[in-house]
Amino acid sequence: MRIGGTWRALLLAGAAAIALGTAACSMGAPVIPRDPCRNVPGENSGSSATTDDLKLAAAGPIRLPVESGTTSYTSGFGERWGTQHQGVDLAGPVGTKILAALDGRVVQSGPASGFGNWIVIDSNVDGQPVSTVYGHMFDNGLKVKAGQMVKAGDHIADIGNSGQSTGPHLHFEYWQGGRLQGGTAIDPVTVLPDVSRQHGSGGGTLESNTGAVQLVASVRSTADCAGFGTAGGGELAFGVVPAAFEPWLRRAGGVCPEIDSPLLAAQLKQENGFRYGANAPVSPVGALGPAQFMPGTWATWGKDYDGDGKADPNSIGDAVMSQAHFMCALYQNVSSIPGEPVALTLAAYNAGPGAVQAHRGVPPYAETQNYVAKITAGRAEFANPNALGRFIPNATGGSGQVVTAAREYLGTPYVWGGGGVAGPSSGGFDCSGLTSYAVHAATAGRVSLPRTSEEQWTVGAEIPIDQARPGDLVFGAWGPNGPGHVGIYAGGGQMVHAPTTGDVVKQAPLQAGLKARRMV
Repeated sequence: MRIGGTWRALLLAGAAAIALGTAACSMGAPVIPRDPCRNVPGENSGSSATTDDLKLAAAGPIRLPVESGTTSYTSGFGERWGTQHQGVDLAGPVGTKILAALDGRVVQSGPASGFGNWIVIDSNVDGQPVSTVYGHMFDNGLKVKAGQMVKAGDHIADIGNSGQSTGPHLHFEYWQGGRLQGGTAIDPVTVLPDVSRQHGSGGGTLESNTGAVQLVASVRSTADCAGFGTAGGGELAFGVVPAAFEPWLRRAGGVCPEIDSPLLAAQLKQENGFRYGANAPVSPVGALGPAQFMPGTWATWGKDYDGDGKADPNSIGDAVMSQAHFMCALYQNVSSIPGEPVALTLAAYNAGPGAVQAHRGVPPYAETQNYVAKITAGRAEFANPNALGRFIPNATGGSGQVVTAAREYLGTPYVWGGGGVAGPSSGGFDCSGLTSYAVHAATAGRVSLPRTSEEQWTVGAEIPIDQARPGDLVFGAWGPNGPGHVGIYAGGGQMVHAPTTGDVVKQAPLQAGLKARRMV
């Protein structure tokens, strides 16, 4: 950050309004007693950041996610149409009330791939982390926001027909171990038998899910529960930032909905490479700590968030939380300026909001424009694919999850230069865009491949093609610069790939002349 003092009065003039806005955001670090989820520590075990008021209270009894008799049970849990249906469907007219099934905290409410819109509520069920998921609502059917606490029976949404939906209905899921954490989806009927007895005015015909599997919840989830119960806490991928930063970034992601933890992580990487402490580098203009606060800015925004009695710009907790609050304030400060609001906020962090206001956009400074571009592009490196709504990697899965991730997009058009770690772009994928997405998604963000097939060939270890296992990458169309094509070995002599212009993502027999490389 390169902040001058000339704009300080401007920012402080709106401080009261900004403070009111950010105070309403979720700042807690809820945890579940005796669960496998991580706490939100300070930099020592005595931190005040782990006080009892930050815990997620035990939920009461589960109830139907709709009013009895208003919907019909039309589709069960298990294999359906060649893929796994992770929940149950309750059909009803558009506008039918959707109710919270459990007490808990809303951690997601908004757009999600496949769902159109979704709501995810994290709950403490007998000391176990559980998420309930509600899908296919229209934009105007969402009645709650991330960070809200809800009680079972609260009106949280209305039935819609958004996303990959064949008619108005509620898609309802129950996850042992956390939805964003890659837990285990279990049949909601096992915990709520009345779901299958709903044959009300919603109409619809029950679909038979041939081969449906009744999964029983494990005594304790094996999922990585990082971020469970915190609005914005599940946005960060697992294990992609230094361990000391991770809990604070998850907490910081809940300060306001506009500034998420992957963006803050990309910013910290750009600012000072996650370096902190008394010996951390200081910039030539005097910017300090992992978030590179100028002393004057720190005097206004720096707070003691780790509870050690002092506000220290070189402390991880103090710096990351102050960074989040400052970014949320800047977002509000530049909100009236035309342009992409997050880019404007990053520009204000780097050059000062006065410069953004004066230029009515990102200032024409090379440093600032480069700063905005790098962080905006770098955010995907730190994003948890589960938070997008579609793919659900888990902590114990192997390389086969790469195939599962790619198969989610079978039939997606080939687009030259399309796709990357965040999913399709410009309407589709090219071959290396698909492999970039699938490997990143399957590893919950731990592995990010280079963008082109030639560059991807330099990662991992080559293995004989006859020893390839599902999830390994296969390369072909060799030229002077290396392979011109890449796909994913799916087993049985098959590969999943984005072939060429005019085609779509498909599973097909291995092509001749392929070589294999193991990435995971």
